[in-house]
Amino acid sequence: MKRFALVAGCVAAGVLLAACSGIRQPSNKDDSDFAYLLDRKGVWTENKVTSLPPLPQPNAKLMSFDVSNDTPLSFAIDPASLSVGTDGVVRYTIVITTPTGARNVNYEGIRCDTYEWRLYGSLNADHDGWDQTVANDWDRIEKGTLNAYHSVLYQDYFCANKMPAGKAPVIVQNLRYGRTQSSLMH
Repeated sequence: MKRFALVAGCVAAGVLLAACSGIRQPSNKDDSDFAYLLDRKGVWTENKVTSLPPLPQPNAKLMSFDVSNDTPLSFAIDPASLSVGTDGVVRYTIVITTPTGARNVNYEGIRCDTYEWRLYGSLNADHDGWDQTVANDWDRIEKGTLNAYHSVLYQDYFCANKMPAGKAPVIVQNLRYGRTQSSLMH
């Protein structure tokens, strides 16, 4: 009886294994659909920017940062405008000043996961509000150019590992004290 049960169990196991194995022959089938979980690109949606922050006042405490020793321009961020969206975009007002005092004021965003930037608005001709007709779509950040401030903001202050370097107060503190991403690594 034990012998019969043992034989029946072995036969059943053999049949089950044979049915489940489904021997596959090697093929030249393209497996390019395979992607690691972390490499998959999700569907990204930008947060709507319905209103721009107030323009920085002439007496505002702007935070300057270095871009290049070769540029005569000075660059500063308005800390009151800096925000980090749930979409991973760091938005900010930048003030670019020439040696003669002329200023460009832009409201922009940097997308950390794709190394891109976007203009949402610039100071209008009357210098009393935003001109949103100049807004552009996402554009690749260029580094190595004379006034490559987007690259400096991305690499030194705003982004780390393709993500925002922290919440807005952390980024503001890093800008205020000149703590770049490379100086934070030990």
